[in-house]
Amino acid sequence: MQDTPNQVHRLAPQRRNKIHRQIKRSGLDSMLVTDEKNVTYLTGFTGDSSYLWLTSDQAVLLSDSRYTTQISEECPDLETMIRDAGSTTCDLAAKIAKTCNAKTIGIEPTSVTKSLYDRINSATASELVDTDSWVETLRAIKDKHEISTIRRSIRIAEQAFSVIRAQMTVDQTERQIAHNLEHQIRAFGGSGCSFEPIVGIGPRAALPHGIPSNRRIGQDPFVLIDWGAQYNGYASDLTRVLVTAKIPPKLRKIHEIVLKAQLAAIAKIRPGVCLQRVDKAARSLIERAGFGKQFGHGLGHGFGLRIHESPFLSPIYEGQLAAGMVVTIEPGIYVPGWGGVRIEDDVLVTKEGCEVLSSLPKSLDECVVGM
Repeated sequence: MQDTPNQVHRLAPQRRNKIHRQIKRSGLDSMLVTDEKNVTYLTGFTGDSSYLWLTSDQAVLLSDSRYTTQISEECPDLETMIRDAGSTTCDLAAKIAKTCNAKTIGIEPTSVTKSLYDRINSATASELVDTDSWVETLRAIKDKHEISTIRRSIRIAEQAFSVIRAQMTVDQTERQIAHNLEHQIRAFGGSGCSFEPIVGIGPRAALPHGIPSNRRIGQDPFVLIDWGAQYNGYASDLTRVLVTAKIPPKLRKIHEIVLKAQLAAIAKIRPGVCLQRVDKAARSLIERAGFGKQFGHGLGHGFGLRIHESPFLSPIYEGQLAAGMVVTIEPGIYVPGWGGVRIEDDVLVTKEGCEVLSSLPKSLDECVVGM
């Protein structure tokens, strides 16, 4: 069941209040939120091409007339400035900055375009201050509503996967499996895939982000599938390897290493643990098994409104886990010319430790498909 607009927007004022207080503490006059996902998080508005102007006690959504009705439904209590066809959202941002006589404006450097930066600069004498990751830091800790929505997204992804597994035939191609996943996700109530599904049969499983091709299930004994569902704006992200013939000894060996690495990492997850320590728990096990060079990506990442968001678990990202974070744990080994194994689950950091939110079988014998 999809959320009603009222269920979504009632949480937004609490989120904005945290940014209002941060603006006040920092001594800024205002902040311009330009990242579309951050605008959604702070307002409940799900349209695009819109900004949010914030001060220590005011919030104004800057948008255009295409969204007048949608805004009234999704965030009816929010003050708005609506542009017409003769102006741009950049013009609105410059106008409100000038009208408010803002001396200092916080901006999101990863989403502010040069044209917007120049437009504000030319219209005001404001100092533009980097507020990078202010909202993303809030988004990293999911509230009860977000966790509930993510749980539903995961269930939809798992239901869709169970159907495509049951329907798998030797003649199916990687592309057909990917398309079927999208169809089943929508059939179970999702709005679509949270990213383009990755389907790799045999040697093509060695491509961590391979694009589905016309290779057929019957050509090799196993297939790697990485997929997720989108539900009410929130993503999920899972990976399993399915065996479609007799289990090759090399696949069993590598799968066992990857599974042990994943379980070792999950065992480390609890509030206060360094991100790098969780990554190391899996990476060191894979390195000791002689496959360190075949595991070239980070162990996992946060997800929510985006499929990749803070925190990131890797050898280079600093920081600690906190209760309310939801992360993927996805070690992998990729051998060019042979194939690859990745096992991925979605994990919630709890006050006491963690909860694995995904529930699909992952031991290799449980992943054999009878065809």
